[in-house]
Amino acid sequence: MDNQQAMTAITVTLNARLEPIRRGDLEDAFNEVMKSMGKNIHVTGGGTLLSDNGEAQECDIEIALEEASDENISLIIQLFSSMLAPKGSRLFIHGEDVRIDFGADEGMAIYFNGTELADDVYENGDINEVFDTLDEAVEDIGSIHGVWDGPTETAFYFYGTSFAEMKAAIQPHLDSIPLCEKARVIQIA
Repeated sequence: MDNQQAMTAITVTLNARLEPIRRGDLEDAFNEVMKSMGKNIHVTGGGTLLSDNGEAQECDIEIALEEASDENISLIIQLFSSMLAPKGSRLFIHGEDVRIDFGADEGMAIYFNGTELADDVYENGDINEVFDTLDEAVEDIGSIHGVWDGPTETAFYFYGTSFAEMKAAIQPHLDSIPLCEKARVIQIA
């Protein structure tokens, strides 16, 4: 019990639209790296903030660490930055009221219209093929990190080095794939 009381709690908020399972993958990877480094730093929980329609907005990862030294805080930020840290992400040290903003990745969401296209487009189109095509199109500058299937549209969430470059890389596909007709592209980080 004494060891638990000595632990410092921090919250890492990633400005990323991740489903809980994908957030869990990040948590598991984080724990594995900390364990391999012999650090007494581990995830204690997490959550995903949802909008009223159920779309992920951002996610929290709760972490306990034995020592909230500058070195350990820097290590945590570096590790998340190497995995996924969109602009607008932040780390909060509980008990010290310290907030550190971090993140360099830019985010792009594509919302595919699920109600207004011709029936044959939905019948003959394969959203999984669209996923693979678009993910491959941005492979040198980013990748898809999340998906949302909403009531009237489906979204893919991309994170990478440049929103403008990712948008330019996918535009030819948006212009030529029938399922991409009426798709909306917005910057999310």
